Amino acid sequence: MVSNFTHVAIIGGGLSGLAAALLLEQQGLRDFMLFEARDSLGGRIASMDASGALVDCGVPGLDRFDLGPTWFWPEYQPQLDRLVQDLGLQCFEQFEHGDMLLERAPDQAALRRPAFTSAPASVRLAGGTGALVAALYGRLDARRVLLGHTVRRLRHAQDHVELEVEQASGQMLSWHATQVLLALPPRLAASRMAFDPPLPPELSRSWRATPTWMAPHAKYLAVYDTPFWRELGLSGDAQSTQGPMVEIHDASMPGGHAALFGFIGVPAQVRQGVAQQVLMAHCRAQLARLFGKDAARPRAERLKDWSADPLTATDEDQAAGGQHAEAPPSRPASGAWSDCLTGIGSEWSQPFPGYLAGALDAAARGVLSVSSSIAQGPPPR
Repeated sequence: MVSNFTHVAIIGGGLSGLAAALLLEQQGLRDFMLFEARDSLGGRIASMDASGALVDCGVPGLDRFDLGPTWFWPEYQPQLDRLVQDLGLQCFEQFEHGDMLLERAPDQAALRRPAFTSAPASVRLAGGTGALVAALYGRLDARRVLLGHTVRRLRHAQDHVELEVEQASGQMLSWHATQVLLALPPRLAASRMAFDPPLPPELSRSWRATPTWMAPHAKYLAVYDTPFWRELGLSGDAQSTQGPMVEIHDASMPGGHAALFGFIGVPAQVRQGVAQQVLMAHCRAQLARLFGKDAARPRAERLKDWSADPLTATDEDQAAGGQHAEAPPSRPASGAWSDCLTGIGSEWSQPFPGYLAGALDAAARGVLSVSSSIAQGPPPR
């Protein structure tokens, strides 16, 4: 197997991996390679268009709707807000005008109450969060981003790390790097990649014990020609103890189509025994109960079950509650891996674990921790 060489190997093409790549380029450290197992970028950032089709988040577009993370809060996530501004992206406040609906008991009409107003304001991006992915990728050298490349094993050698990388065709490649940035969830890194020598047992346990945000969740999204609920004085917000959706919001895109989305309250293990079309029919019925008969006929719809995505969820995530967990250590304190391996996925962020802002925070800290060693010289040949 022919070996290839790079200073920094970034494993994962979601927000943290792309942000780390851009930070390296901005520092003039362009000898890196990014490996993404999927055939498209974004990781847990996923979007559909108004026809219900999944889209490539690496390609810009406006009339799109989020199946993964949706909001950020500029007032207390200034690092992400600065990046949005630097990339020239447009944002807008979440629509919250009018009444919200509370569905509390079977066979009873939903209660109308004034909608809650987020404080600080929650903000969305024009084109969805995929706009971040497209903008970051547009600033990178595409030759340094490899899609359909799954890192199977990391082996620590005397002065480098050898990566065993499987292409989509099944062919194996070997890459040598002096530094490795893990731009994926801790649990996924610890359970899906082999480490030689093994990670320190305590560190491996803490990574495996860290829940992956979004992993146990599912989102349903329905697209309409107009936001008809606004004409009824409704905000699009709803909460329900009846389900299947427990929380619903307006997902309309200014200048594009209208939409509603909801978080499915049915546990992941139960969803596995229900056909997706059946669950979607129940979601449509719930929207019709809440917002009227027009809600029963979306022009497009999609259910994204993240617990069924093997590049997001593990067996441990199937019974998880989906909370934002405390960040584990991002690198070993001692041993072979202590000077060459750093976790930069969102769950490794201390202030914002699991959030979009956490991906940027962890990426920035990871790049800072390796930049001095990167500048010391070329990788081993």
